Amino acid sequence: MTATKTPPATASAAPARLEAEAGAGLGGQLDAGLAALGVAASATQRKQLLAYVDLLARWNRTYNLTAVREPRDMIPRHLLDSLAVLPWVHRGPVLDVGTGAGLPGMPLAIVRPHLAFTLLDSNGKKIRFVRQAVLELGLDNVIALQARTQAYRPQANFATITARAVTSLDQLCADCAPLLASGGVLLALKGREPTAELDALAKAAPAGARAQAVTVHRLTVPMLDAERCLVEVPFE
Repeated sequence: MTATKTPPATASAAPARLEAEAGAGLGGQLDAGLAALGVAASATQRKQLLAYVDLLARWNRTYNLTAVREPRDMIPRHLLDSLAVLPWVHRGPVLDVGTGAGLPGMPLAIVRPHLAFTLLDSNGKKIRFVRQAVLELGLDNVIALQARTQAYRPQANFATITARAVTSLDQLCADCAPLLASGGVLLALKGREPTAELDALAKAAPAGARAQAVTVHRLTVPMLDAERCLVEVPFE
């Protein structure tokens, strides 16, 4: 009796299997990071975060949206880095200036679906990506707009403005002052504590900025061996 041989895997099966294994690894990496941050994401939000990373990695091969190439590096350097400021994002509407490929706005909007987000950037290529991501992820709380911060004037101002590695703190406050609602707050994501920028802001704060009430929060981003802080600037 001739033994039945198991047919070899097809050419398409191996890549599919490897892709599934890679996806499982990213999911575990994301889950560990979310747990370390204390972020309670639903199953749907978790899928959306991973889908965002997948889409960003695919677009990045052609359009050079970010210097971070590998999805496993995007988890800490993009997703977790953005979500580290989640405790301070609790009032909307929210404006993310200089959003680039949607950071920190997209991860924050995914996990804060009850808040309205506007993601702003002057780079058309990057805004086209953000719009596609919003469409594919089914986010109904996000609008992506192409405009310079200095020229943008919304119909209604924002309770919260976020910015990640955009410009100097004093310039950022000057650009954002006309866009903040009364009692609003600017959240600037920085690397190491920007002592010189804080000194410059204290000497020449724009109208409305409460420079004497600025708070610097040191952040710990899981799986990221780098200094991170959040500069919280309240406005009158």
